[in-house]
Amino acid sequence: MATYKVLNKQIFSAGNYSLVPIRMDDRYAVMKWRNEQIYHLRQDRPLTEADQNYYFENVVSKLFNEERPCQILFSYLEGEKCIGYGGLVHINWVDKNAEISFIMDTALEKNLFFFHWKTYLGLIEKVAFDEIFLHKIFTYAFDLRPKLYEALEGRGYIREARLKEHCFFEGEFIDVLIHSKTSESLYLRNAEMEDVDLTYTWANDPFTRKYSFNPEFIPLVDHQNWFAGKINDQNCIYQLFEIGGKPVGSIRLDIDGQEGLISYLIAPEHTGKGYGKKMLELAVQNLENRRPEIKMLKGLVKNNNIASVKIFEKLGFGRRILNNGVIEYSLKINHADRKFQNR
Repeated sequence: MATYKVLNKQIFSAGNYSLVPIRMDDRYAVMKWRNEQIYHLRQDRPLTEADQNYYFENVVSKLFNEERPCQILFSYLEGEKCIGYGGLVHINWVDKNAEISFIMDTALEKNLFFFHWKTYLGLIEKVAFDEIFLHKIFTYAFDLRPKLYEALEGRGYIREARLKEHCFFEGEFIDVLIHSKTSESLYLRNAEMEDVDLTYTWANDPFTRKYSFNPEFIPLVDHQNWFAGKINDQNCIYQLFEIGGKPVGSIRLDIDGQEGLISYLIAPEHTGKGYGKKMLELAVQNLENRRPEIKMLKGLVKNNNIASVKIFEKLGFGRRILNNGVIEYSLKINHADRKFQNR
């Protein structure tokens, strides 16, 4: 396997999927996918085997030994099988930004588009933010694939710009959309089964258990069953809060009619940094698009949990003292005028 001089780590993995430095043996599969998907690529004609051989021998081969290559390309693998390729291109080492490139096997686009984009983005963010310490990564996409924007925004990418009538396609000028994320981006993403072990560790930390309504240790199998039930419950929004692609907390909203009950935690190693308030703010802001039927948010807090008390009160939640040292916080939501009102 060829290796990149610029990278300390060469392989980036998530379960059975990985990025490895682009392999010569994958060049014809890449050519086939590019020709099949030429409609959304900056490619003006179908590639030939001669084109692909020349590109790999004269362009790609030189990237591995460069101190600051203009692009870093990977084969995207399932096990050992290449099912896509992409990387960071147009790398600006001075301003610390790069464009994201990715295409998958055309046969996977119909049913596994979101899964593979989500997996790939998680991996390429590790390269960009953790390995070569870029500040910003972005996509440049012809306005032809709305599914792509949903996948990007689900991973916390911000729609930064629409370039009107920016490219000529099939006889007409169409827009280009740019989505971006920085190393300091704050966002919420849906919890997934791969998060079960991380959330189990957080939940059983002594600091977390101290302020829980049930302070007892949680057996792993109980957490796994509970977690699977929550992420598949249509009346539950369960999300992880990430900063620059790194999970630092979780928030859950259990929905009953027009009410939502908030439960959240910050990873023990990240407490005291103000992340709890930012996470709740994002969750409330996202409700209008996700569940506009919700008119009331509530949260139950032990009165000795001073950090949570301060967060709910700073966000304008009203309070009511219940029995046994529990405080109920509540917030009315009026989506029509986009204001939050105390109960």
